[in-house]
Amino acid sequence: MNRVVLETTIAALVARGKGLLAADESLGTIGNRFKACGFESTPATRRAYREMLFNTPECAAVLGGVILFDETLRDTSSDGTLFPQLLQARGIVPGIKVDAGAKDMALWPGEKITEGLDGLQERLEEYKGLGARFAKWRAVITIGEGLPTRACLEANAEALARYAALCQEADIVPIIEPEVLMDGGHSIERCEEVTTAALRATFAAVERHGVSLEGLLLKPNMVLPGKDAAPSGAEEVAQRTLATLRRAVPAAVPGIVFLSGGQDADAATAHLRAMNSTGESLPWEVSFSFARALQDDAMKIWKGEVANVAAAQAAFGARLRANGAARSGSRQ
Repeated sequence: MNRVVLETTIAALVARGKGLLAADESLGTIGNRFKACGFESTPATRRAYREMLFNTPECAAVLGGVILFDETLRDTSSDGTLFPQLLQARGIVPGIKVDAGAKDMALWPGEKITEGLDGLQERLEEYKGLGARFAKWRAVITIGEGLPTRACLEANAEALARYAALCQEADIVPIIEPEVLMDGGHSIERCEEVTTAALRATFAAVERHGVSLEGLLLKPNMVLPGKDAAPSGAEEVAQRTLATLRRAVPAAVPGIVFLSGGQDADAATAHLRAMNSTGESLPWEVSFSFARALQDDAMKIWKGEVANVAAAQAAFGARLRANGAARSGSRQ
């Protein structure tokens, strides 16, 4: 493990005013999103869509990195430039999603375990050769009656730690993502409790596996009430989220890049802004790694049409600027 390589990559990913774009949707996920916007998912439309996003002028100023899907890491823009090279030329670090998705957890109804460790060491070496300098692995934690169980929390924490160790051995920065889902009618207090437990289990496993805290990033959910519960104000979300992080995340972790987790774009940005405007000294860079909360407007405007590229890029650029500003607790 080359600590200098890892820490240099992290410094670029969470530089002041910068965050991450999660453009790592699986074929099924992006197919569903394209269909909802009225157009078909094909290799050509996926390529054109990613090229439209990556060529948006604001990307270079706001994005420290982009998380890619396997197909996109290997794909090229219309002029034949590999997407990792296109990003690197703009000063953006290419990354890669490496997990194989969350599957039903045997003997534990209603819970998920993320798969993909088999063969990961070899895949990481291949991905590094293709230009990836960081990776992401997502675990899924459900809140429900009697859920999550200790078995689920610990099994997913163990997988996250094993993945992180393999990444660091390959000089690839691991982003660990233990996501507590918003699904359901649970209270914000219950989300805070479960998020604390998930993060504590994750970092206990990380320590057991000898993973360098300085060489990883955390991608957690914000502390929120369930989608079917009454919403909380941005200040409460910020206060509870930061309190949870202080309890469970070591100060040695250099950066926290939040997922949006089903929030609408305005809410995700407002919550990020509120966390960065408390005036408190935080031990981590507090940033973003959004997918839908950055892309939704652009995708709906684009609709697979060349004539809509400029308008879609304008919408995407506006959302990037808003989140770049939120990194310092300010508005555009």
